Formats: sequence, C-alpha cells, structure tokens
Amino acid sequence: MNGDLGTAPVELTGKLVTPDDRRYRLLRSTYTTVGRPAVVVLPESADDVAAALRMARERRLPLAVRSGGHGLSGRSTNNGGLVIDLSAMKRVEVVDRASRLVRVEAGARWAQVARALAPHGLAISSGDHGNVGVGGLATGGGIGWLVRHYGLTVDRIRAVEVVLSDGTATRADPGTDPDLLWVMRGAGSGAGIAVAFEIEAVELRDVGFAQLAVPVDRAGGTLRRWEAVMARAPRELSTAVTLSSQGASTTAFITAVVASDSPPVIRRALEPLLGIGRVMVQQAHLVPYTELVSPAHLHPNTGQMPSTTTNGLFTEMGREAARALVAASAGPSPVLVQLRSLGGAVHDQSPSAAAYAHRHQKTLGIASVFPPDDRSTLAAAWEPLVAYTDGAYVNFESNPDEATFARAYPGQVGARVTELWKRYDPDGMLRGRPG
Repeated sequence: MNGDLGTAPVELTGKLVTPDDRRYRLLRSTYTTVGRPAVVVLPESADDVAAALRMARERRLPLAVRSGGHGLSGRSTNNGGLVIDLSAMKRVEVVDRASRLVRVEAGARWAQVARALAPHGLAISSGDHGNVGVGGLATGGGIGWLVRHYGLTVDRIRAVEVVLSDGTATRADPGTDPDLLWVMRGAGSGAGIAVAFEIEAVELRDVGFAQLAVPVDRAGGTLRRWEAVMARAPRELSTAVTLSSQGASTTAFITAVVASDSPPVIRRALEPLLGIGRVMVQQAHLVPYTELVSPAHLHPNTGQMPSTTTNGLFTEMGREAARALVAASAGPSPVLVQLRSLGGAVHDQSPSAAAYAHRHQKTLGIASVFPPDDRSTLAAAWEPLVAYTDGAYVNFESNPDEATFARAYPGQVGARVTELWKRYDPDGMLRGRPG
C-alpha cells in the first residue's frame, strides 16, 4: 500500500487495491471514464463499507461509490481519491417465494440477478444491459425491458440496507425509516450507500422479443405514430427505439419486449407496431428473460466507451418535438438518439411515493455523443428539444448540475430530496465534499 495512505484499517486487510496492484487496471475506471484513484476498496460487508468511509474521511480523500461501473457521469471513479467498489457484494437470495421477495446485494450486476432468479421463475425489470450494476440503477429509478409491465425498479423496492456517511448501518423500510426509504428510491446517491435491497419480483420466465426497422420521415410522423401505438398498447409491451441516419435517410430500430409467453398475447401486442411505417426487418422470438440481460454482457469496465449523454422526458411528442428528435440524429453533427416507452405500471404510482416523481410522461428521450464530439456538440444538438421536455432521468446524465437536479427532482420533490440529503449526509461527503 502507498505510504501516503497510512496504515490500512484492520477490517480492510487484503481489500485495498492501489496502483501497484495487478488488479488496479481492471478496477480504476468505469465504462465511460478512466480514473486514477489512490485506492480502490473491495468491501465484503456493511462493516467494511463503514471502514472505507472512515478511511476516506480521516485521510480527506475524495470519495466515489461504484456498483456496476457503467455510471455515465463518471462519478463512480475519481483521480487521487478512494473508490468503494461493491462488486464483491453480489449475493442474490429468494427470501420468500410466496410473496416473490428477493434480497439483492448492491454490487451484483443485472445479468447475475436474472440468472439467479430464473430457476425460481422470477424476474426483476432491470435496465437493458446485463453488465449494469444493481446499486446505481436501483437508487436512481430503473427503466428496463419490462418497465410498462413491472414499473420502475424503485417501485418494487420494499427495503434498503444502507450505510450512512458517518458509518452507521441501518435498514430503511416503511416501518423503521420511511424518509430514508423514500429518498433511496430515486435519489439515493446523496443520502447513503445502499448495500442491499429487498425487491418484489414478478412471475416471468420467457418473453416475446421482436426487432423491427422502420424508415423515419424528416417531419417525425413515424415517431409520433410509434408514441400513439404505445399510448394504447397493453402493459405487457415495452419498446426502445434507436435512430440511425445515413445521409438523408433515417431509420428507427425498434426493440420490443412482451412480458408474456403466450403467442396470441405477443402477436396482439406487436401487430399495431407494424402500422407505424414500412417495416423493413421483422424478427420475433420467444426467449428466456435472461437473454435480454445476458451473462455474455459481463465484462470489466476500463473506460472503453467514452461518451457524453443527456436526456429529457416527454409528456406528448408534438410535431415540433418529433421533428427536432429526427434533426438531432441526422444533423451536420449527428448524435445518437434513443427513445424508451413509459406509461403502464409507471403511471400507477403517485408522484410523491418516491424520489422519482415523473409519473405522467410517456417517453424518455436520450442523446449521446462520442469522441471526437464532446459536450458542446451534444448541447447544440439537444438545445432545440429542451423546450419540449418535461423533466429528466438522473441515470442518463453525464454532467449533473443544479439545472439537471431541478429537472430530475422538480418542485417540492427537489426540496425534500435536498432536506434529506442534508439530514443523512450533513457533511456532503457523498456529494464530493469529504469531511
């Protein structure tokens, strides 16, 4: 261990990785950001997390917390600080099969969760990639392949085991600390370090999976027809759209997931999508849910995909908004535009039920750029869309600032989040101000 870090806490013996360790290369970075931390801590328990927090505080080291490492903002690593990497805390346990209650540690990745639950015929809606970590997604929201059927991941969280910035280990549930449970479901990054969740799963084994490609007109009519279909769609259907442009031609690549193993249900859910335009490619299969968040996705995160991302939620995709989305994907400096369908079970929850308050919007729009394009390119492409958005999702934002906070946590929700962050982390240690 480097001398300037002092003597390691006894609880962390063998759990510290410094630059001279051969493991450091695979632990220093996130998927999007190469970091150079002074030390990476690999805790195996809540006590270890508390010891790591104490070490960061005593040595006044900048702190970063990582579950999976996809974190688009790059805040899951740092330069010269301490990173708490939860990847060793990855146990998945069915606590009560009758009520479908599952305990998942925060360092697990969603491919591991899906694989562990499959023999029980259970699933959790969990993002769209198997390598995403449980902790980051489950404290920010959780918009996954089953979102309209299941709701957000945070909607099914029944309890969270948390280590607060002062090292206190606690359990947040409706009976013991409802305020902490509320803020951990949507704004957890500023309140505490989640080490495990109790989540209600759903009965699910196989799903309908389809991929379509449809030409997109410049006026955005195709996108508006897609949105209209999704507004009437059964809850079993969730879709994601990626816009790809080649010269003057733009194509919508649509991935559709139907949360059912019944061919008639799948067929009825998918058929209206065929009417949004001239479908060029059509593939439909019945697949295990584990294929959507596959173990094949698991890989080290070494900063291999530098990118800058922003997003906005849309209540209605009017003509101008649809036109602007197509223009962003096909302009002189095109950006990657993705759209996710919302509604269904997401709208069941009250806006005040959790720190994720966006319960009426129909679509999430995401825009990303990759080197050599940068933040300025993204800002220029996204600016025409800002006026049409109605809120934002914190997990798809590379440059969180006060404006992002106001969009992600509007009005009284933001005021309550701020108050609870100050209550549970008065020094702001989890927000980048080590005590």
